Amino acid sequence: MTRRRIALIGLGMVVTPHARSLIDLHDRVEVVRAFSPTAARREVFAARFPFPLCADLETILADESIEAVIVLTPANTHLEIVRRCAEAGKHVLLEKPIEITIERATLLVEACERAGVTLGIVLQHRFRPVGLRLAELLREGWLDEIVGCSVTIDLWRPQSYYDEPGRGSFARDGGGVLISQGIHTLDLMLSLAGPVAEVRGYATTTPVHRMETEDMVMASVRFESGALGTIDATTSAYPGFAERIRFVCRNGTAVLEGTGLDVAFHDGRKENVAPIATPGGTGADPMAFPHDWHRGVIEDFLDALDHDRAPRVTGREALKVHRLIDALIEAGRSDGPVKVAGEGR
Repeated sequence: MTRRRIALIGLGMVVTPHARSLIDLHDRVEVVRAFSPTAARREVFAARFPFPLCADLETILADESIEAVIVLTPANTHLEIVRRCAEAGKHVLLEKPIEITIERATLLVEACERAGVTLGIVLQHRFRPVGLRLAELLREGWLDEIVGCSVTIDLWRPQSYYDEPGRGSFARDGGGVLISQGIHTLDLMLSLAGPVAEVRGYATTTPVHRMETEDMVMASVRFESGALGTIDATTSAYPGFAERIRFVCRNGTAVLEGTGLDVAFHDGRKENVAPIATPGGTGADPMAFPHDWHRGVIEDFLDALDHDRAPRVTGREALKVHRLIDALIEAGRSDGPVKVAGEGR
């Protein structure tokens, strides 16, 4: 198995689970550089992790021995950074969201395709054991057809979270609760229930927060399969609760709640996976979760490079949840149904 030489780009809040995962995977990965343009962030990072630091992105781009990068910078910087990395021949694992608009996100995906480099997106909820188990049950037909699928994302973020310059703005983040927090659960939902055809709903900024973008969304959805459902997402639900997805199927009902799973079949059988103690990031500390799922994302990315295959969540795959989020925001601004755009629309 090849030991890949990689670099970290961005040493802000989200770096911790990635760095811990890379330490776990030291037999497969050598972190050659860890880059931030900010000296204070490099200093804080150096006190916690044993990776060589770098103050200049050009150093990474010019190093031909670096095969891949993990990009952890703010969303509005992704297009330029990823484009430069792709042109330098580096494979890219990119922290969600892809970019702040679907247009910029599509340009980023196309840049990697033109350069012939692998692009993976960090949407780690797909790597939770309960999500993998439910995917198996659905794939093998034990629950049969999904007829209803509803999502509840009741998170809490204090005002101090949004007081950071740019956070909760369209210019830096591309949106609020949907693209910054709910994207993980919505991506998992789509991976299990299939694409959404149409949405109706509301999006607002509640009096709980001072911010530009939405902190509460409530919508009804119709899936392309004909199944119906709802999406209820907020960062105003103190003190924060585990995200929940309920699947009503022909042969039973399955409920994913945080890291737990309950399945009840019509024939009386039941399956239960007890949640772990820390479901992860639902309250005031957005990083209060284990790094296991990030390690799963990185392992899958390394496997993709080793076996010349696509990662589980490609750029094209991640564009699907971006299109759903765009439709939900548009529905919140209109009085009628909004169709979810497909690829090429």
